[in-house]
Amino acid sequence: MTRRKRTWRIAAAGTLAIVLGLAGFALIGMRHDAPSLAQPVLGDDADPSSRGAAAFVGAGFGGISLTALESNAIPWKLVAAALVMEERRRDPAALADLATLRRVMERFGFLYPAQLDGMPPGISSAFTAKPLGMTHGFIAPVGGARVEVANLGCATCHAGVAYRADGTPDPARAVPGMANTSLDLESYTQAIFVALKQHTDDPALLAMTERLFPGMGWQERASLRWIVLPLAQSRLEALAGTERALPFPNGLPGATNGVAALKLQTGTPLLGGGAKDRGFVSIPDLALRHRRSRLLADGAYATPSGTANAKQLAAITSFFTVPSMGVKPEEAQRHIGAAETIFAWLADYRPQAFPGPVDRTAVLRGAALFAQGCASCHGAFDWNDGAPELADYPDWIGDVGTDGLRGAVLTPALAEAIRASSYGDAIRVKAGEGYAAPPLAGVWASAPYLHNGSVPSLAALLDPKLRPARFMVGGHALDWGNMGLRLTADGRYPADYRPFATPQWVDTRQPGLGNGGHEYGSALSAAERQALIEFLKLL
Repeated sequence: MTRRKRTWRIAAAGTLAIVLGLAGFALIGMRHDAPSLAQPVLGDDADPSSRGAAAFVGAGFGGISLTALESNAIPWKLVAAALVMEERRRDPAALADLATLRRVMERFGFLYPAQLDGMPPGISSAFTAKPLGMTHGFIAPVGGARVEVANLGCATCHAGVAYRADGTPDPARAVPGMANTSLDLESYTQAIFVALKQHTDDPALLAMTERLFPGMGWQERASLRWIVLPLAQSRLEALAGTERALPFPNGLPGATNGVAALKLQTGTPLLGGGAKDRGFVSIPDLALRHRRSRLLADGAYATPSGTANAKQLAAITSFFTVPSMGVKPEEAQRHIGAAETIFAWLADYRPQAFPGPVDRTAVLRGAALFAQGCASCHGAFDWNDGAPELADYPDWIGDVGTDGLRGAVLTPALAEAIRASSYGDAIRVKAGEGYAAPPLAGVWASAPYLHNGSVPSLAALLDPKLRPARFMVGGHALDWGNMGLRLTADGRYPADYRPFATPQWVDTRQPGLGNGGHEYGSALSAAERQALIEFLKLL
């Protein structure tokens, strides 16, 4: 595969992956980028934590640019029109309006909350035209042109729905920092690819953009007609005959495949040409991540000092925009300062407090069991009058018998590519040591469990014989008894429940999704396991 074709197939896990880049613009020799219009505007006197929260909600991190259009970003209005046209082709009753576009996006787990919980004062945004986490702005690839570019930012993956007291989700409320356990980037990516293949040659596509976005000026209309659309047609022709947008699977609801995306960005060979590169990892809650010296499930991204240094962690985090937003490493380094403000906010962030019932009689017994069997890996918590606080975090990494594919896909070749990048001095790559045990704040809302999302509940995690071979995930409610996904015996949602996003099946017999290992709890009594769950609700 030539370098140009490979570039057009770069995609990000945890973000949009699409083969609709605009690399042709680079031939003109002009490189433009734009700030994100999604970032809340604060006063000059805003403190670092508030600036970090605003950056987390909507900063572009260099992803609204011609460079990002070569990989992850999209020309928003053209893609939006294609998605609406495809929806109307499948459902003739669907209207040609932005409400239809929103319904399509919500099926992939994108959130349009009316309220953001846990934010500092002054952090608010309206999420009607675009979902939470979608960054956007206007670039001019050539003189006089105007193209709206959209990309996916931090809050796309790392802002989850709030839950009601009965365990049902409340999509009208979102909590930045919590995991979006319903986000399905694989289906989203594929839907865009299919819609563009189906409608890019249809003369009605440009008419649909004008119908959806009547406020476009002549510059934007002309840019779509004479620049964006022809290049989209050319790129799709180059990929004629392909059935997928990506050469690798991009995950499941709540799980992404960032390592495969980084391999494409760096030109590192994929396993099996991509089909075997199934290093899925669940989107985590971000509470207490500033206490770690290693990031990601495999712990391969370590700080140079070997300590939980906020500045060094911020530098590593900025590198994650390379696979997730399609940013070049040199550009990513320009945004380390914004990442530092995010870590200032994360130091204060806590997930939504558990909204359901807690057996206060069992909690203290569960706290003792946690101290005996869990703290050496996941950290010791002070009781703090029933609001446990992390007192000591061991930064443990090792092998507990869980599916090893996620660790194996970070190959020596990729590790060397990271070291050879401009981040060589900022990241100490330590691959192959196992999986890093995370702090467990917000664990009650993070189902399904293990690094690959292969176990639907804490009850099944603590009692391996309860782990099902298949179950649904995405748009789910929670079961307070099992502390996990609300499922029937066959792994489906209850007949009377309507998910807010389209669920998918997790098949633990597939590569990368094995549900074995981490068998702590199997020797406990049923009462002890339930007591431990009661304590975990409070973290």
